[in-house]
Amino acid sequence: MTVTDSRSTGPETDPEIGFSPGPLGRLGVWVTRHRRVTAAVWLLLIVGLGIFAPKVETQLSGAGWQADGSDSVAARDLAQEHFGGNASSAIQVVVRSTDGPVTQGVGAEVLARATAILQKDPRIAEVIQPQPGATLSQDQKTAVLLAGAGADTNEMVRVADDLKGPLQDLSRDGVSVNPTGASLLWSDFNEANLSAMLKSEMFSWPVTLAILVLAFGALVAAGLPLLLTLSGLVASAGSLVLINQFVPVSIWAMNFAMMFALALGIDYALFLVVRFRAARMGSHESPRQAIAETMDTAGKAVLLSGATVLISLSAVMLVPSPSFRSMAGGIMLAVLFVLGATLTLLPLVLFKLDDRINKFSLPWVHQGEHRSPTFAAWGERLWKRPLVWGLGSLVVLVALAAPIFGLHTAMPSIKVLPEDASARIGYDIVKESFGDGAPGTLQIVVKQSQAAEAATVIGADPGISGTMPAATANDGSGLALIQAVPKVDPSDPALAATVDRLRADLPPSALVGGAAVENLDLKTQLDASTPLVIGVILALGFLLLLVALGAPLIALLGTLVSLLSTAAAFGVARLVFQEGWGAGFFGFESQGFLDAWAPVFFFAMIFAIAMDYTVFLLASAKEHYEHSGDPREAMIGAVAHSGRVIFAAGAVMVAVFFTFALSGPLPPKEMGIILGVAVLLDAFLVRLVLLPVLLRLTGKAAWWAPRWLTRVLPNIKFAHN
Repeated sequence: MTVTDSRSTGPETDPEIGFSPGPLGRLGVWVTRHRRVTAAVWLLLIVGLGIFAPKVETQLSGAGWQADGSDSVAARDLAQEHFGGNASSAIQVVVRSTDGPVTQGVGAEVLARATAILQKDPRIAEVIQPQPGATLSQDQKTAVLLAGAGADTNEMVRVADDLKGPLQDLSRDGVSVNPTGASLLWSDFNEANLSAMLKSEMFSWPVTLAILVLAFGALVAAGLPLLLTLSGLVASAGSLVLINQFVPVSIWAMNFAMMFALALGIDYALFLVVRFRAARMGSHESPRQAIAETMDTAGKAVLLSGATVLISLSAVMLVPSPSFRSMAGGIMLAVLFVLGATLTLLPLVLFKLDDRINKFSLPWVHQGEHRSPTFAAWGERLWKRPLVWGLGSLVVLVALAAPIFGLHTAMPSIKVLPEDASARIGYDIVKESFGDGAPGTLQIVVKQSQAAEAATVIGADPGISGTMPAATANDGSGLALIQAVPKVDPSDPALAATVDRLRADLPPSALVGGAAVENLDLKTQLDASTPLVIGVILALGFLLLLVALGAPLIALLGTLVSLLSTAAAFGVARLVFQEGWGAGFFGFESQGFLDAWAPVFFFAMIFAIAMDYTVFLLASAKEHYEHSGDPREAMIGAVAHSGRVIFAAGAVMVAVFFTFALSGPLPPKEMGIILGVAVLLDAFLVRLVLLPVLLRLTGKAAWWAPRWLTRVLPNIKFAHN
């Protein structure tokens, strides 16, 4: 492979820096020469979008967990339109009396006041009073007011936010009021999740700063990644609020974006700052020369890493669910802002601070040291005994991945909520008063002409404990609504078999829906989409590495080893969340399964992070190979120059993710533990052991490419001189 000298003089040689920088180097130089313009643009972005950022928790939507195009979503839409909002998103107000019938005395007064509160809200369609045999228990101590959905699912979550407080305040001695239902579930979950995220942030920022101080050896340098990431997050939060005015955006988009952008932003800033300090304090280049070199080397790796992250997350868009698409889109938006800040704002800040970046430095840290003697020695050790270290790491990863074969997934149960949440209390009361399957009541929308036939089929099904008489629409639509109570809890796997039988036996016009069925349909969609999403992510990740490195073998190996840390993380997830290992320590109640959205979404996130480290390591290896043509120097040099960055960045990510695992409801714990374990294994076993060993074992073959491929691929160079 021919090596071009990026310092060769020519018509594009910059007289001030003495060599011809590449595209990113020119961008960095341009930023330093147009400081006011760059600063003004970012100030406008941060202030302009930051005005909207505080509204992110109240404006973003709380629902969207559905499979678009499914029968259950169609049934919900028809029930909302033609049956007074009696759909899965309706609010159920559970009123219970311990002092006699709930429809008499104080209970009757509470029901009347609750009805008045509901009727005042224009987003409530129709308030249906408790019906004996349906929503009034046999002992007459529990009644359910049904507040029909007069708005879409996202707005109904906001209705729940607004009304649950006033409704609960109606409780008095002997009478309790607990709103429940799908809309309340998401309202309570979002509230608990927000509290947990804020608590986790309080822990993660100081821990992150401490790790960065140790990694950089200077307080000012350590603060730069945090300020950079904060700028990107403020801009992305404001953008999500604006986007939500046109397309509903899930609140989870911001929650995930906050965690993911913090981790990646620190990675990117760490990589650039270390390279800049090496150029300034190690090579004694001028500030502008140092910026050009940093951008041509570390900046190029950061850009390719960001592209890999965006490609991985874009594959999640293949899942036809609003929540998944908005979550992926929210993270991608945050990554774009962080990436933009890294490649434009950070070079400006580095240029302005220059030597002051090392203020308040630790006395034992060598300023400007880029090649780590510790990691160089580690690379030498790996080179001498590759099989021992490689097989050792492989055995650990395979052992941790083994439990993945017994992994079961399902949609979240009511256990994701705190025990004192209104939705969970109401849910438990409904189960106790009306039967195990009552919280998962099925809604079957069918033509009136086929209602009798449908009622017969439903009543005869062994999975149904009871049905309510068919309600006919009064708007001339010719539709009927039959509600049926299953025998099992909504989280019981047997419910899926009941729904499948009904769909097979009911008349062709029948649509089976209800909140529990919407969950089942979403799980079915996720199970079908997961192999496609994983395949697309792997293929695109390989292609991007191939384009960046121009070497098919190491691009393939770099992609495949990412599967090891991912599989190991999900193996651990099965032991923790399905089997309940450590449930007491982490403070959660095991559901007996992993949430169904975890495999597809977390795979994309883990793969994105893994490829982030892969790009850093292999870009450094290619840079050394372009200089020397020596596989040994490529491997050891890559570990020596990028090992400290990968180690520090991995430590920061693990700290960030595990702080989210220590508080809040179950899904953020799943996210924190799975991602934390994945990063821990990927950074310290895969990228700092297994991948360098593969470079050692493959030698020059790692960098070989057939001539026809080199003619097709762009010639991307990482070497600077």
